[in-house]
Amino acid sequence: MDVQRPDQYPHRRQAPAEPDAPARQDAAEPGGSEPGGARLAVTERTRHRRLREQGSTRVAELDAILGAGFVCHLGVLVDGVPMVVPTVYGVDFATRTLFTHGSVASRSVVRAPGATVCVTVTHVDGLVLARSVFEHGVNYRSAMIYAVPRLITDGDELLHGLKVLTEHCAPGQWEYARSPNSRELAATSLLALSLDEASVKVASGPSDDAEGPDGQLRLWAGVIPLRTHFAAPEPDPALPGNIPVPHHIAMLAAGGATG
Repeated sequence: MDVQRPDQYPHRRQAPAEPDAPARQDAAEPGGSEPGGARLAVTERTRHRRLREQGSTRVAELDAILGAGFVCHLGVLVDGVPMVVPTVYGVDFATRTLFTHGSVASRSVVRAPGATVCVTVTHVDGLVLARSVFEHGVNYRSAMIYAVPRLITDGDELLHGLKVLTEHCAPGQWEYARSPNSRELAATSLLALSLDEASVKVASGPSDDAEGPDGQLRLWAGVIPLRTHFAAPEPDPALPGNIPVPHHIAMLAAGGATG
């Protein structure tokens, strides 16, 4: 499996280098990311308290993490019980909006319309194996988003959100496949979440135990990279033999990166 940076595959949906929407210019947190670029607002929920050197407040870093994936985990309270649901998502970077399916979460939205939910997206880039068990770790890129979700009821906005989600996962598929009909739209629950309140952390490289006493141990230490990629398309067995793989799907499989 291959984890590649999203800018290596131009056919994949990518976040713009600088968002079109007005961006905050907050100062970086001490020990946080390098200066420069639009900044995320820092709130009590998003302030980096542990491993602050791995934290980032750069909008571009958030967008890169969101643009590199399409599966998130949505944390909500359902009937007073916490539930974390894996689901697909798509991002409209121009409006700073994340769209996600929410059939389970929509119940919570209806019953508690002002309740905040949490969405997380994580890419695992490798295992960090150190000389001591205590120093073992994981290289990763992660984003955590807090927002009050909005259940989309307007038909035009629902179509737009579904298009964003579809194109985020498989660019070109919205124009290729049949559009949803009114019955299918009525059976679809889609949530819209603002990206205004988010926390980003990134860890990379080997462990730092070489600088201490354990560095004298004759034990192997390093990183085992984890890489995910799309494989060759597998046609539906029911397809007639004369239907070729569409160009946009072939490009998606050729590019490969999913994280």
